[in-house]
Amino acid sequence: MAKFRKGGGKATPAISTASLPDIVFMLLFFFMIATTMREVELKIKNVVPEATELKKLENKQLISYIYVGAPSKAYRNKYGKLAKVQVNDKFINVEEGIRAFVDAERAERDEQDAKKLTWSLKVDEDAEMGIVSDIKQELRKASALKINYTAREKVKR
Repeated sequence: MAKFRKGGGKATPAISTASLPDIVFMLLFFFMIATTMREVELKIKNVVPEATELKKLENKQLISYIYVGAPSKAYRNKYGKLAKVQVNDKFINVEEGIRAFVDAERAERDEQDAKKLTWSLKVDEDAEMGIVSDIKQELRKASALKINYTAREKVKR
């Protein structure tokens, strides 16, 4: 005859952690792919104007951005309330800084890509046109003739 034991002294088995590294790496890869890193920290107020006729640019690697607008609240004490020009992460002077920026951007790329660069102006809708005109003149002097204005699509009502 078989002998039956009484007593429920059986403990539950430990939870297996063998698949934990797989789950961690799947999450890591997901966030590496899904996250975009901000290239430039905007130090200015930049609300681009609305437009109806827009065209999307194809190759974003061949675009260099020039931001124009009033300094944000954190920088207003140091730089004032008038519109400033920002390239990369710094404010520049239009007369000296635009040509230096153009030369630096061209030097970073190979010769073929440097010829195809587009200079995109992201101008705040409240900025005065005089500073935009000055930037265009300096770009013309630097032989940077392919200029784009960034705008947002006008909401149809």
